[in-house]
Amino acid sequence: MSLKDRIQDDMKTAMRAKDKGRLGAIRLILAAVKQREVDERIELNDSQVLGVLEKMIKQRRESLAQFQSAGRDDLAAQETFEIELIQSYLPAPLGDTDIDALVDNAIAVTGAHSVRDMGKVMALIKDQAQGRVDMATVSARVKTRFAG
Repeated sequence: MSLKDRIQDDMKTAMRAKDKGRLGAIRLILAAVKQREVDERIELNDSQVLGVLEKMIKQRRESLAQFQSAGRDDLAAQETFEIELIQSYLPAPLGDTDIDALVDNAIAVTGAHSVRDMGKVMALIKDQAQGRVDMATVSARVKTRFAG
């Protein structure tokens, strides 16, 4: 079963359970997926759906920070709920040792020697770890590896 099918099944389950909060958040996910499919005139595969989910989480984290600084706890709670729901569709996150192993492997495979080769390294890691790790964290580790 594809990730998109799983999300649609969860929407049907939420409808049957009359869980309005969960249903609304799932509809937002499906709307974002459908929008990208219409814009690009393609059917998204699982890795592309993961990309949409990661983008949605990033947007919600930014909104969450703004709502918290403005003292809007009600809106912050909604954003937190949506982040947790979206994260439930992502694969299990990688641990620190797994990230380090990915970075070491990518550097070895690409033959990277300096920060100039960082694009090659990051492209390889992104394919392998999409949805499982924040790419900003990986980027910082790659820079540290080249600096050290």
